[in-house]
Amino acid sequence: MLSKELLRKKYFKLRKKKYYPVKKNFFVPLIEILKKKLKKQKLVIGIYYPILYEVNVLKILEFKIFNKCTIALPKIKKDQIKFYEWNKTNIMEVNKYGILEPVLTNNQVNPDIILIPLLAFDDKKNRLGYGKGYYDKFLGHFLKSNKDIITLGIAFSFQKYKKIPTTTNDIKLDNILTEKGIF
Repeated sequence: MLSKELLRKKYFKLRKKKYYPVKKNFFVPLIEILKKKLKKQKLVIGIYYPILYEVNVLKILEFKIFNKCTIALPKIKKDQIKFYEWNKTNIMEVNKYGILEPVLTNNQVNPDIILIPLLAFDDKKNRLGYGKGYYDKFLGHFLKSNKDIITLGIAFSFQKYKKIPTTTNDIKLDNILTEKGIF
């Protein structure tokens, strides 16, 4: 079995080599989830600002249904991520990893659905991230009091690996969305 570090190198190269811009219809399965949930409440959707050949989740903003949702982006503060309300007109800043984040506002929110980037995933919905553990720490803490949150890894189907090595700190995702649908 490959170590997490070797898998990161392998899948980063693979994603860079096979990356392609996704079309809006990539996110249609997510829309079906939203339609059911929006009947009950207004939703906060946590997304990420795509970097390094990640699936461009900003495409979801082309769907009118997202006008009924609050969109939030993560911001790293004191080695933790917290989500803040965001829209396309907000000012952004570059963090220490070169990722765009919202300029700090008082509009911290807790997402109902979080779209999470990844380098690789497996059949058991384990996720291989970049190795800093930001999402795992956030979810480990947040899920204790918010069990209804939906975690959705966003990837290309070629990012699937047979078995991701895991530790007790790794948090499984509820679903993985690829161009082939939801796993």
